[in-house]
Amino acid sequence: MSRLMLLVCQLLVAVVLVGLWQLLATVPIFGHMVLPPFFFSNPVDVGSQIVAWFASGVIWKHLAITLWESILAFAIGSLGGVTVGFWFARQPRVAAVFDPYVKMTNALPRVVLAPIFTLWLGLGIWSKVALGVTLVFFVVFFNVYQGVKEVSATVRDNGRMLGMSERQLMRHVYWPSALSWMFSSLHTSVGFAVVGAVVGEYLGSAAGLGYLIQQAEGVFDVAGVFAGMFVLSAFVIVIDIGVTMVERRLLVWRPAAEGRG
Repeated sequence: MSRLMLLVCQLLVAVVLVGLWQLLATVPIFGHMVLPPFFFSNPVDVGSQIVAWFASGVIWKHLAITLWESILAFAIGSLGGVTVGFWFARQPRVAAVFDPYVKMTNALPRVVLAPIFTLWLGLGIWSKVALGVTLVFFVVFFNVYQGVKEVSATVRDNGRMLGMSERQLMRHVYWPSALSWMFSSLHTSVGFAVVGAVVGEYLGSAAGLGYLIQQAEGVFDVAGVFAGMFVLSAFVIVIDIGVTMVERRLLVWRPAAEGRG
């Protein structure tokens, strides 16, 4: 399937879903409204709210704050996950010692951590960044750790037979092996970074997309809640496209291989 045809199919799915939503929320079926507007609103009202936000310019401040929090959480969490993942994979004894503590920390519910971070770091951006980092770090860490562990023993041994140093092995063997795993995790981490920022804003802040959604929910503005979620979804897609562009630059060999298959 060509890229254009894929895009057309994706847009068609969106049009069908939005059309069904509009139909079921505005037209009674056998005298009964399947999606009551009070609880589900409708695409027209949601679209009007989004247009009003952008036309008035009120959305830009909130977008900028959520974007900055998400970027910081994504960058710090990804860097930490890559670093620790490589370290643990190359140091089995260290990994064995810290393994139960990593699993314990990863098992902590993030919703419980959010108020703690707010207490420690206040209502500013850093409590939201900290929450996002806890979500991003473990996704990247486990993928990078597994990617390094999955290095072909034959390739590694051949490199050592050719006289490669540990630094050369890291650059030419371990790093390429981990890249695919790492970028797979980064696509997931983008959403988690935004989720961390938005959940933190929802629980306590004065700005951001989470704040907008919380304010709309507080006055039973269902259209505003859905509008915030749609803007948030588009926001994540745009960031993910940026990650994809970086991935294609660094993994230039992979698309060609897939194309031949």
